[in-house]
Amino acid sequence: IKMEDSILQFIINVGKLKRKKRKGWTILHKIKDSESTADHSFRLAVLAWALGREKKNLNLEKVVKMALLHDLCEVYAPDETPYDPLLPADQNQEKIAEIIKTRSRVQYTPEQRQDRIDKKFASELSGIEKLAEKLPQDLKIELKSLWLDFTKGLSPEAKFVKQLDKMENLLQAMEYWKEQGQIQKDLWIIAAKEWCLDKDLLEFLEKIDKEFI
Repeated sequence: IKMEDSILQFIINVGKLKRKKRKGWTILHKIKDSESTADHSFRLAVLAWALGREKKNLNLEKVVKMALLHDLCEVYAPDETPYDPLLPADQNQEKIAEIIKTRSRVQYTPEQRQDRIDKKFASELSGIEKLAEKLPQDLKIELKSLWLDFTKGLSPEAKFVKQLDKMENLLQAMEYWKEQGQIQKDLWIIAAKEWCLDKDLLEFLEKIDKEFI
């Protein structure tokens, strides 16, 4: 297969994420006209660029690339939520609403948590490998290396983008809460603060809090 053909097919596949609605918003929160995976990745990349510029200890190009590609595995892998093991098979909305209301913080044993992590990683690794399968070797290696780094949280750049990922989720949740109401905003803020370790990002998180509350 020619290089141009393989890259074109890769871009076509990536484009599918523009039509893939994020499961948590649609299934759990019943958000109308919810964002796609591509929507999330785009704003995360802009956020990473805007807030990463002052981080002299970080490679900004690497930060932005990670933000752009962190969810590319979802072209083939499912978009999972922490509630998935609790959801009814028939996706009954009344049952789902009750689960979210009564189990706002899903608790797992260490063994259950590790099992979920292992299964999610295997599924997403398979997805990224399938997506990159026919790419030129150098691009394939870079894509997979950056994705693995982010997923495992290995480098300072990966740790930074992981925190930004939670922050972008929080910002989206607050926007949906303001527009549509059916978001437990306080729980989202608590979760974001638990994830956020960077002092500059904590300050930005407080700005998000003040903007909406």
